[in-house]
Order: sequence, then structure tokens, then C-alpha cells
Amino acid sequence: MSTPGTTPPAGVRIDEAGLLAFTRDLVRARSVHDPAAGLTEQPAADLVAARMRGYGWDPVIQEAAPGRPNVIAFVDGAGGGPGRDGPLLAFVGHTDVVTEGDRADWTTDPFGGEIRDGKLFGRGAADMKSGLAAAIFAVRALQQAGPFPGRIAVCALADEEELMLGAKHLAASGLLAGAAGAIICEPEGGEICTIAKGAIRVRADLHGTMAHGAMPHLGRNPLAAAGPLLAAAAGLQAELRAEHGLTGDLDTVSITPTAIAGGNSRQVNVIPAHAAVYLDIRTIPVVDHGILLERLTCLARRAAAASGVGVTLTVLDDRPAVEVSREHPVVAALSAAHLQVHGQPAPFGIVPGTTDGTILTRDAGLPTVVYGPGGKWIAHQADEFVEIAELGQYARVYAEAARQFLADPANGGPGHSGRRHDGAGAGGAGDGGAA
Repeated sequence: MSTPGTTPPAGVRIDEAGLLAFTRDLVRARSVHDPAAGLTEQPAADLVAARMRGYGWDPVIQEAAPGRPNVIAFVDGAGGGPGRDGPLLAFVGHTDVVTEGDRADWTTDPFGGEIRDGKLFGRGAADMKSGLAAAIFAVRALQQAGPFPGRIAVCALADEEELMLGAKHLAASGLLAGAAGAIICEPEGGEICTIAKGAIRVRADLHGTMAHGAMPHLGRNPLAAAGPLLAAAAGLQAELRAEHGLTGDLDTVSITPTAIAGGNSRQVNVIPAHAAVYLDIRTIPVVDHGILLERLTCLARRAAAASGVGVTLTVLDDRPAVEVSREHPVVAALSAAHLQVHGQPAPFGIVPGTTDGTILTRDAGLPTVVYGPGGKWIAHQADEFVEIAELGQYARVYAEAARQFLADPANGGPGHSGRRHDGAGAGGAGDGGAA
């Protein structure tokens, strides 16, 4: 049964009741990575693997880290020639979720999967167990509708919320070698996002000299340098925005202090020898990460020197901003599918953070586009939810996008001339762009 106001792809029938039930099961699986409590993505990964096996698929299980599995199934369309000789499209989601935080902030059980007012509530309901479930059910419906060219990889990855170890492991494994495109099923509020912002995480270690608080002249206080360093970072943010004409809330550069460490609150009469400032930097494709870090290093040294202390900058993680052309076949297929299902074009947007697609583009040269159920701004908040109607809607779009993409001769579909689409128009920034 189709959702009112939508047009299902011909012959494709989404099991909406099963999709909702499976999404609730995923939300109820507390797949937070919390080593101290012995928690990982395993419960959600087990549900995904069991569902895949129930469909007759043969999932590949990779351990991105101990107890943190990737689950990948390849579904052969058995049409348009042998699947392994045809195009390969990937759907990518992740099984980990962030902590629920203070449960007192929730009006529902964060892992209860409560349904209320047409919404499914719970941690991961939007980010992004609904998108993962919709992709699984879409591929199953497409498979049941009859043969289709090529193959589809359904990927449920670990560790997206932290270091993206799952995506890095998948890219290094070569399992997606030759894939012509990937749809990342993150919540984007109905937008097709062809740009994902880059991220640099930096720790600035300030080195001083320990002394008694009553005799500050005998020490060099690293905490005194933290303020000027933060002011310098704010100044650099303003400069970068002005240089690139950035005025919006989303399509901009941000340098955000997120943590400061130093001193001992139980010994406030002691000047510490060391302190650290942590910065979360977000960029867009026009910003060169290397040049940005050089400028930040110079400003940090100047701020530290004014207080008589030293400074060392360490890049904890560096993910480029990535972009795929709106004319790329994977974007074109997704746009056409959204139009068919909803009756109106999807707006284009920007992912405010990074996704597993960032890593797959950087490390595997895979063109990626981001589109999935749930609001763009609801992730990681209390009372996270997804509209139940969106589950079936997105599953239909995914199924139709896959059908159109795999049938496109440019991607190796029927009528393919032997020339593989080169991904022209895709680009990136930093140390790796889209193919």
C-alpha cells in the first residue's frame, strides 16, 4: 500500500508494516559505543545480518574494530547480463548511535521505539536507523519486483559517529571497487545533498611552567594563553568567511572551541604546566585545509608567545569537504526518483557535518550523494524522531533511484558501450576528492 500523495515505482511494493517494525527493532537495540559499559553496534548489526539472511542474502561481516562489525550484502539483480559484469550501486548506513544523554530531557524512553502522533521516537530514529531500514526494504522490494541490471551493495557500517572506522575499513577492503556511485541514507529533511562539509579536529597543547598561584612571576601560565588563542581562532573564522563571501548559517566555515583542559579544581593555588584547547573546524570545498592549518598554527604561536608559553598543534582528524556534480548519474537518478514519488523536485542542500560518504569518496574515489528520512537538525537531540510516513516514501525513492541508475548505460547498464562513467564533475577539497 502506497502512502497518499506518492507514486510507487511500477511493480515495486514496499512492505511498510514490516519496515516500521524493523525500524522499531533497530531503535530498541542500544547500539551506543560505550566500552566501559561493554556496548557496541553488535545488537543492531545482528538484526541487520539476520534480516539479510532471511531474504536469502549472504552478508559479509567485517570487524572494523573488535566487536564493531560492518555488515555488507551484495544483491545480484539477475537481469541485463551477469550481475558481476554490470554496474554496482551502494546504499550506505550506519548502526551506531550517540548516547541518549540525560534521560530526564526525554519525554519517551530513548530506546523504547514509541509511536505517537505519526512519529517514531528514539535515539537513532532519524540518525539513521530509519534510512538504513528503508534502504534494506527498498532493495528487497526491487529484487522481488523482478530482474534488474547489475548489483546493489547494502552496507551497514560501524563507528560513523566517531572516527568512521567502518567506512575506512570498507574502503580499504576493496569490496566496493568499481562501484559507480553510492547513496548515503543520512537524514537530510527531503534535500538531496551533493556537498558534505569537511571537518578538522585540532588539539592545541599549551606548554608552560608550574608554580604557586601566589608567585605567578615564577611560572608561565598556559591557561593565560587559552583566551588569546580562542580569540585568534574566532578572528580566523571571520577572515575565512569574508574571503570566500560566506554569509549563510550552513554554507560557511566555522572554527568552534569544544573543550578546554588544564589545572586542577582541587588545587586552585597551583599554576599548571600544561593546558589544551580543542577545536572543531568545519569547511566547504573552496577552503584548502593545508593553508587553513598553516594560518591557525601561526596565530596559535603568536597567542602563546604573548603569554610566554609554547604551543603544539595536533590534527586529530582531517576529513575533506566533498562534492559530486548535480549532473552525475547517481544524483540524476535520485532526483528523478524523488520527483516521481513526490510529484515535485527535491531541493538541493549541504550536509552540515561529514558522513561515511566523505570517507568513501576520499579513500575509495566513490561518488556519493546524501539523502534520507528524518529532519536535518533533529540528530543527537532529546526526543529524536522520524515521521512514520517517510519510511515508505524514502524506500520507494531508493528503489526507483536504484532501478534508474542501474539501467543507465553510462554506469554499465544495458546498452553499455564499454566506457565506464568517469564521474566528471565530482570534486573535493583537502587530501582527497570525489572521483
